Amino acid sequence: MSSPISVDLPHTLGLEEARRRIAGGIGRLKDHIPGAAEVRSSWDGDRMNLFVQAMGQEVNAHIDVHETMVRVEVLLPGVLGFFGKQIEGLLRKQGGVLLEDKRKP
Repeated sequence: MSSPISVDLPHTLGLEEARRRIAGGIGRLKDHIPGAAEVRSSWDGDRMNLFVQAMGQEVNAHIDVHETMVRVEVLLPGVLGFFGKQIEGLLRKQGGVLLEDKRKP
């Protein structure tokens, strides 16, 4: 049985800048996964489809980029479902850092 996680990340970057930051940061995803991991991503309009395989588990996700929000939806396989709350917290924290607007007012 799979457990879905959905996280909304508000931002003030606009669609194009948020999309650019996500595309530029997805390559660092492997750095946050223990062991050898395979990460594949592809864009379909403003949706990034994501596949991660690590430690014998496969995770499918998609990231929808909007003008003022990014929605991350992850489908966790059974074993990882037990860590759903921790994974959701990590997505909120790391996603927020990636989308943080560091421009000075």
